[in-house]
Amino acid sequence: MREGTCGVKPDMSVNIAGVELKNPVMTASGTFGSGMEYSEFVDLNHLGAVVTKGVANKPWEGNPTPRVAEVYGGMLNAIGLQNPGIDVFIERDLAFLKQFDTKVIVNVCGHTEEEYLEVVERLADETVDMLEINVSCPNVKQGAIQFGQDPKCLTDITAKIKKAARQPVIMKLTPNVTDIAEMARAAEAGGADAISLINTITGMKIDIEKRSFVLANKTGGLSGPAIKPVAVRMVWQAAQAVKIPIIGMGGIASAEDAVEFILAGASAVAVGAMNFHDPCLTQKVVDGMEQYLLRHNIQTVRELTGAVQ
Repeated sequence: MREGTCGVKPDMSVNIAGVELKNPVMTASGTFGSGMEYSEFVDLNHLGAVVTKGVANKPWEGNPTPRVAEVYGGMLNAIGLQNPGIDVFIERDLAFLKQFDTKVIVNVCGHTEEEYLEVVERLADETVDMLEINVSCPNVKQGAIQFGQDPKCLTDITAKIKKAARQPVIMKLTPNVTDIAEMARAAEAGGADAISLINTITGMKIDIEKRSFVLANKTGGLSGPAIKPVAVRMVWQAAQAVKIPIIGMGGIASAEDAVEFILAGASAVAVGAMNFHDPCLTQKVVDGMEQYLLRHNIQTVRELTGAVQ
């Protein structure tokens, strides 16, 4: 990597709720597993953080197949948060991640408050840097989304999780609401240390020849470049409403996309669906953002947060 005009590389570090990340690039939950498969393509040591796939108090089978479909500008998924449960996760996934010099953020899912809290309490003494609470999955028929669409429910569950958690808590917000700023304020009111947004937008695809739904679940979550303008807008609106850090995501396919989210008010970004298109994308985003800072003679990436005019 070439150096800047004064022979000094730009400072890529960011601080989220007291946790220092070497750079603002992380993975979006559900698109990177726990890094095992992707470690063949990307040196996880170079990422700011790895965000794991959602983990529940016990194994979830997820939704019936077919549950993934390609659409113009992205993909639909109705996986339904399939996961092996907290016991296997701790023994296998966390054990794997301990060997890398990167922050570990565990995405927590559940149907009820009790299920969320059980996982949060199990992780209290584990080597985990932050928790991301998934109250925004559109493909779980009970729980999850109801917390993310009702401001009072969101504040209440955030407060209960904060009381039980030993790590900083990130609440992951759904875009499937009328007012994202209201939901951001509700999470902040409950004591969230940070928020992440956006999760997927509910969509549908129909096979016109078979006259049937492409997904067994009928609806799925839309992700990929098609949702990026919506995501950038919502990050900007949330940034105007709260003082806590924001992790922006939704259709990031390049370093330029990542910079756009940070200018809108995000302190960090997560690369999601496009990992399936290019398994090396996270590393490319890190390198590209550093080059952007060099080109514009910017000393720290933190200067860019909310710098849009």
